[in-house]
Amino acid sequence: MVDAKPPRHLFRIADLNDRSGVEFDLRPEDCTEIAQRLGLIDLRKLRFQGHLRPEGSRGWRLEAHLGATVVQPCVATLAPVTTRLEEKILRRYSPDFDAAEAMAATQADGDGAPIPEDETLEPLPAAVDVAEVMEEALTLTLPLYPRASGADAGPTRFAEPGVTPLGDEDMKPFAGLANLRDKLASSGDKDD
Repeated sequence: MVDAKPPRHLFRIADLNDRSGVEFDLRPEDCTEIAQRLGLIDLRKLRFQGHLRPEGSRGWRLEAHLGATVVQPCVATLAPVTTRLEEKILRRYSPDFDAAEAMAATQADGDGAPIPEDETLEPLPAAVDVAEVMEEALTLTLPLYPRASGADAGPTRFAEPGVTPLGDEDMKPFAGLANLRDKLASSGDKDD
């Protein structure tokens, strides 16, 4: 009978050395599934390297470096846009984390949406799936609106059917008055 070992990226907290922790270096050979899940055209050179170490008396701290080359569609032209990502990642796992308390202690941003005081803090799981953390970090690091060089979205106008949409020139009513003033001033000069 073969003893099944857990995947190299899954670390059970109970099995970790509570003095030194563990080092990891994930370099997926085939990133096709991740690219598909994230809506990428291509994903190359993905690497997630770091360590999981004890923090305080019962918590754990994951520190890592995420590196990846991603190809996304341009938001204006759908042309491929290649971006190199380099990001430091930090996650802190605490057995004392209480989601309800964390939400009650949040601040509100300008839109009224709650912002946690420490967004790196999470509840302590039974096991840390480093591959899952890598994919989450990659998702959060991706450019939201990739734009190909030279791509210009141009003016965008929206209106209900049958209604003439407003343009930038319509939003500047005093520009028309300035033109009228100039015309009146030039016609007054001719009368002299």
